[in-house]
Amino acid sequence: MDNDRVDQIIDKHNAAASSLIQVLLEIQSEHHWLPKFALERVGERLKVPLTRILHIATFYKAFSLVPKGRHEINVCMGTACHVRGAGRVLDVIEGVIGIKPGETDLELKFSLETVNCLGCCALGPVLEIDGKTHGKLAPGEVADVLLNYE
Repeated sequence: MDNDRVDQIIDKHNAAASSLIQVLLEIQSEHHWLPKFALERVGERLKVPLTRILHIATFYKAFSLVPKGRHEINVCMGTACHVRGAGRVLDVIEGVIGIKPGETDLELKFSLETVNCLGCCALGPVLEIDGKTHGKLAPGEVADVLLNYE
């Protein structure tokens, strides 16, 4: 991503300051994080102070100021998933990809997060990869699920 692509995204939203969050979401979606050069360009074009942009980017969990993996894994740790073995599922994921929640692997393939609820309690334990839900997982099935993501 370069300034030209950032400009295209901004222009798509009519360079309106009111579209700041949408612009940031689109940059995040394409780049998997919000690089400083992109934030500075957004600030210039939308006439929004960089401090305001950083406040928003650090407030919402959807945004990251550090590189994220191509595949984002969210493991539900809500009550229903917890009692059905989410902790063991998380342990297997950590062992297979070698990172803890809040981290990204060195190849920028996976980022791992835990969440309080994914809203599909009947499917617990649940993990979500790039928005796709994988439910009723036994710890022994986790490695096979991860192999589907290159």
